[in-house]
Amino acid sequence: MHVVPGLKVLYFGTPVVLVSTLNEDGTPNLAPISSAWWLGQHCMIGLGNNAQTTANLLREGECVLNLPSSEMVDAVDRIALTTGKPTLVEYKVEQGYRYEPDKFGAAGLTEQPSDLVKPPRAAECPVQLECRLVEAHPFGGPKRHATAFEVEVLRAHVEESLVIPGTHYVDPLGWDPLIMKFCEFFGGAENVHPSRLAEGWKMPHRIPTA
Repeated sequence: MHVVPGLKVLYFGTPVVLVSTLNEDGTPNLAPISSAWWLGQHCMIGLGNNAQTTANLLREGECVLNLPSSEMVDAVDRIALTTGKPTLVEYKVEQGYRYEPDKFGAAGLTEQPSDLVKPPRAAECPVQLECRLVEAHPFGGPKRHATAFEVEVLRAHVEESLVIPGTHYVDPLGWDPLIMKFCEFFGGAENVHPSRLAEGWKMPHRIPTA
């Protein structure tokens, strides 16, 4: 039986992304988000308009989408309630946010130079996507409290062990992304069922046989 509980949050589960951008003074910012989806060589990410990442992306037009594995949950959690903005809005103060100018240091992650964009990559992340801004779309009703950013992936860096040998594909069993569902962290690379879609697209995959 279904019920109608009047859900306050529609946060059913998406990969966590660490977005690196450059602040106005040229220092790097690193922000965890979990509103992202990909299609082709483009990605849509959603950000609140009070975020430092929003200001940086609108100004600089570049970012790196760093995808952490589930093993990196501690690093992500360390900067979950931090902001790169010196002045905090009231609701962030109430939620326990604090200003942190050195997000990489606070997370315990290493800055790694990018090839095609200015913001650095997070060296420990198994997947790093260098991106440029294509378009920004304000949304969220009359108050327009958020922005959806369309970015183009210019270059993808992937940990070699995650690439299926002889292909340009990531091994879905080897890649264990950190997932956020209703503000809780989840992970696990267990394959639960064969995919007809993967067969139809002739995707290389490694499904264990019984």
